[in-house]
Amino acid sequence: MGPLQDHPPDAVDFFEVAPENWIGVGGRLGKQLRHFTERYPFVAHGLSLSIGSPAPLDETFLQRVKRLLDEHRIRCYTEHLSYCSDDGHLYDLMPIPFTAEAVQYVAARIRRVQDILERRIALENVSYYAAPGQEMPEIEFINAVLAEADCDLLLDVNNIYVNSINHRYDAVEFLQALPAERVVYFHVAGHYDEADDLKIDTHGAPVIDPVWALLEQAYQHFGVVPTLLERDFNIPPLEELLGEVRQIAALQQKWDTQKNPGIAHAKPA
Repeated sequence: MGPLQDHPPDAVDFFEVAPENWIGVGGRLGKQLRHFTERYPFVAHGLSLSIGSPAPLDETFLQRVKRLLDEHRIRCYTEHLSYCSDDGHLYDLMPIPFTAEAVQYVAARIRRVQDILERRIALENVSYYAAPGQEMPEIEFINAVLAEADCDLLLDVNNIYVNSINHRYDAVEFLQALPAERVVYFHVAGHYDEADDLKIDTHGAPVIDPVWALLEQAYQHFGVVPTLLERDFNIPPLEELLGEVRQIAALQQKWDTQKNPGIAHAKPA
């Protein structure tokens, strides 16, 4: 946080934080977080809700999340449409079977989470490398969960690209089949090329040209949506990250201007 605090970037409109990293944190680090949440809008993207897990929801954890969201006036809480625990945490995002039974199970758990947090949440379309017990296409599963739970969508553009290569579907067609009215914001990130037909979602590399092109397709289809650049490791100098943020802003300005002639503002992420 040091470089960001020393040189607050004008190009950044909002930040995302993992609540698990900040629940119960006080002292110097707590004050640093407060410094940012008092100056910028924040969203929270969880790592351990495990919405598809066979284990019961951790409602004590959710109450702690709620306190953090309220204390820092965080705009929204998002999680992954996956699971990462049963009898202990797996520290990876496992795919939920694409079945009608899973739709009902997951949707009921999402509704319970929203009741506890007293707010709507958004679920992210995730990358996955196998589809056990698949009875329906991924897009049908996602849309069914969102409708049954009446929750929102965190649309990850890179995950669509990665999955489209790994599972051989049309990324633009998939993108356009998602419900625009439920999208709260976008993620965009880099990934690792294991092979021509195997991409690994890592958030550890720059965004590549096909993902930028798909992000532009997303703006064209959904309009200019707030967009967060993810980078979890191999973190370059701040100025290099801000270069990607400015590329997001340029695409947003392009489509904002085209939809609203004469308006020359943009909302970079």
